[in-house]
Amino acid sequence: MAGVRNQFVNLLRGWAEHDRRVTLIVGDLGYGVVDEFASTLPAQFINAGIAEQSMMTMAAGMASESFRPFVYSIANFPTFRAAEQIRNDIAHHRLPVTVVAVGGGLVYGSLGYSHHAIQDYALIRAMPEMTIYAPGDPHEMDAVFAEIQRKAVPAYLRIGSPATPAVHTGPVAVEAGALLHVAGPVDTDRAIITTGAVLALAREWLDLPAYEGYGLYSMPVWGAAFRGRALDALAPFSRIVTVEDHLLDGGFGSWILESLSAEDRAVSVRIKALDPVVAEAVGKEDHLRLVGGLVP
Repeated sequence: MAGVRNQFVNLLRGWAEHDRRVTLIVGDLGYGVVDEFASTLPAQFINAGIAEQSMMTMAAGMASESFRPFVYSIANFPTFRAAEQIRNDIAHHRLPVTVVAVGGGLVYGSLGYSHHAIQDYALIRAMPEMTIYAPGDPHEMDAVFAEIQRKAVPAYLRIGSPATPAVHTGPVAVEAGALLHVAGPVDTDRAIITTGAVLALAREWLDLPAYEGYGLYSMPVWGAAFRGRALDALAPFSRIVTVEDHLLDGGFGSWILESLSAEDRAVSVRIKALDPVVAEAVGKEDHLRLVGGLVP
């Protein structure tokens, strides 16, 4: 199966070939990944240059005229650099723009802190209109893309390493705030829950003695609007371990805790997230995950 980044562009091109509203906007990057889209659908491709704020406002304007724009860049740049435009132009007006962040987590760790995307969940999930899509493997990518097509809402699609392996054994269906069972027992009150490209890492942990009796679950679609649904999904569990390639503050595990706070339930939640010390480190993704304390 192709890398998830190419997989996304191929899915988008397949849709765009039959729907002229679909437009890909890039920030002067992605060559080699987006070239075929650009050459076969030039009227639906825009290289806006290094101008993330303008890309968002442009996409919002197009979406208000019934287009379906996708804004594509390395994860830090279409988020923090363009936060005001996402908040005011896209989210507040509930426009169907998809912000595509490639290299989520520490994928570009060899380029240093400017390319560490480890606070993006915290930013995006503070906007209640945004839906977060974080596929954990190629099967989840297929499913979340179908959801993005079906639901015309403000969306954040976080893509991890191009080499993200398949973990599920076949096609899956996703739903916001719902859990996908991946492996391990289902008749247990213990769960490892992940979002995004750390799914393969958590699958490795599941085989360790420390996680005997745990089931592994993924939640690839979530956000501020879906805490109630998550509460229902979490009901069977009394011991939960969350795993994410993001800082603890404002991340996925924190969102799980906020969801559980709506009820008076005795649930143990351990959050496996990155320590801020990783901000000072430079290196490959696997190395930085260890530096950041993302260990069993």
